[in-house]
Amino acid sequence: MFRKVLIANRGEIACRVIRTCRRLGVASVAVYSEADQRARHVAEADEHVCIGPAPVAESYLRADRIVEAALATGAEAIHPGYGFLSEKPELIDACAASGIVFVGPHRGAIAAMGSKIESKRLARAAGVACVPGYDGDDQGDAVLREEAGRIGFPLLIKASAGGGGKGMRRVDRIEDFAPMLALARKEALAAFGDDRVLLEKFIARPRHLEVQLVGDRHGGLVHLFERECSIQRRFQKLVEEAPANHLPRQVAQKLYDAALRMGRAIDYDNAGTVEFVLDADGGDTPWFLEVNTRLQVEHPVTELTTGIDLVEWQLRVAAGEPLPRTQAQIQRRGWAIECRLNAEEPEFDFRASLGAVTGYAEPTGLPGLRIDSGLHTGSEVSPFYDSMLAKVIGFGATRMQATERARAGLAQLRIEGLRTNASLLRQVLAHPAFDGVLATDFLARHFPAGCTLDADELDRHRLAVAATWIQEQPVAAPVWSALRGFRVTEPAGAGARSTLTVACLTAASPAQEVVLLRRGQRLDLLGSSVVRAAQADGDAVQVSEGERLVASVRVTRALVGGVPQWFSWCEGQGFLWSVGHGLARAGQAVPDSGQASDALSAALPGRISELLVRLGDTVQAGDAVLTLEAMKLYHTLEAPCAGRVAELPVMVGDIVGQGQLLMRFGMSPESGKASSASA
Repeated sequence: MFRKVLIANRGEIACRVIRTCRRLGVASVAVYSEADQRARHVAEADEHVCIGPAPVAESYLRADRIVEAALATGAEAIHPGYGFLSEKPELIDACAASGIVFVGPHRGAIAAMGSKIESKRLARAAGVACVPGYDGDDQGDAVLREEAGRIGFPLLIKASAGGGGKGMRRVDRIEDFAPMLALARKEALAAFGDDRVLLEKFIARPRHLEVQLVGDRHGGLVHLFERECSIQRRFQKLVEEAPANHLPRQVAQKLYDAALRMGRAIDYDNAGTVEFVLDADGGDTPWFLEVNTRLQVEHPVTELTTGIDLVEWQLRVAAGEPLPRTQAQIQRRGWAIECRLNAEEPEFDFRASLGAVTGYAEPTGLPGLRIDSGLHTGSEVSPFYDSMLAKVIGFGATRMQATERARAGLAQLRIEGLRTNASLLRQVLAHPAFDGVLATDFLARHFPAGCTLDADELDRHRLAVAATWIQEQPVAAPVWSALRGFRVTEPAGAGARSTLTVACLTAASPAQEVVLLRRGQRLDLLGSSVVRAAQADGDAVQVSEGERLVASVRVTRALVGGVPQWFSWCEGQGFLWSVGHGLARAGQAVPDSGQASDALSAALPGRISELLVRLGDTVQAGDAVLTLEAMKLYHTLEAPCAGRVAELPVMVGDIVGQGQLLMRFGMSPESGKASSASA
């Protein structure tokens, strides 16, 4: 076994690898960018080395700097995690040239499977069925368009070197093929340095299944059964489980056999995953998708159901040891369900939620719960990296028990300061359709608008924020508070009745007036059809309805752009608020999360990738005017109205914050009128 390992990654996977290294007595080295100086993986590693600025091209994708860090710290091996350089031959070559062991499969396997085009050719040669499509060498626009017509619509354009949904676009009409091809190529080039694509027939309701393989350098190769990853959002997995539900034994065996054939075809010698799709509407033929020549994000569900630490197996195999178990010795028990917790707002088309983590606490005392996280209090979530913050994994004897434990973990994992998709994940696990045959259209079919926002839940948060604001206000001087007053309609005392305007800045809800009546330490909400009350209890506000306690809401102060605001959190759901007092802030405008109809503002933080118009250009409402890159994805923004580009305060390469003005439109020279179109 190695004495010291460097982890060429960040976030939760870096923390995950460090955890196994610590258990095995192996020293760990973390690398980090300037943006990750205070990150959890840096704090948990035995040593750490800064490898460059925040952009990945200048830090986490610099194989030379990573190898230099390994040499400087005496690391014998480099574990790449997933993403970044985990499937890039340049890191393997740099390791080989420096006498450092790469914790992953041999170069030939990665090179062959790193191209979806090449991998499909190898799969067919190995007798593994593939999804109908085009994976030829001719990448000309005319050829691809002709092949698209042959395959038929809808179809998928997929980056040959891609993964995680990047460089992937669905096309429903021939008229949309050219612009979608251009966008897929641009994303693929930015994410993987390779703009080659392949085309696949779009299966209307596919199940996404995969088989975990592990091989050694002595000819050993085993499978660790299947996982289901069908619940996805924009081709990125959200919920994974093992075993797959409603999967006939004979179909599962086909998956195992096909995966082992692929592994043997490339002499696979570390942890990897073979991915397949099945037609959810009764199909029993697994179609090969790709081989991921690395550890997968969803590996914990396999670990929990087999009792095998895959990171340990990776390290042992890389050190030259044989596989610890034979196929016959690998058994599976129970059920595991993993939920990916992302920094995003489902109510706003899953836009990114970025900023500082002002509070973080993992659940304690919950049986069958595993949290894989890269966060701690003080972490900074920036637009430079992927949006995934943590993974919540429930394990139990049955699928129902695993589901209940995952939902409990989502409710109790406390992340303050930014919003997450925890509520959506809890709603997915509770939906009746979750017990049926799953397909990748699950969210589009059952949650077309993202998660459902409960109005009562929002009101409880609003009440808790108002109560916290009042509790923090200074009370009258002791001499006055000692006087006993008399009022006809309510008790005397400082702040007996308070009227506040409380606006939720992160939910599609208008500002509302809140009138509270103080009764000792209790604050009653007036004018509500439900008798609601709030009372501070340590760090939380207890909200009751009648005599029943309904919520315990944590409320903390936040400073956003120098403006004091409030963040509330309860059972995985968090909101950002502004509070205005009717007397103290009379005449001041209530903050508005919307934008003027003649202006285009950033709905999420990111980097200006492309400006499609210039100052003075005339546009129509709906014209594409700008491309914003955020968390490795490109978002094309459209003009909210017709008019002339009157103000353009940004340039390509600028990093912009949420709500920042990107463009303002004025009077159109043609019409001689200023547009009043709504954004």
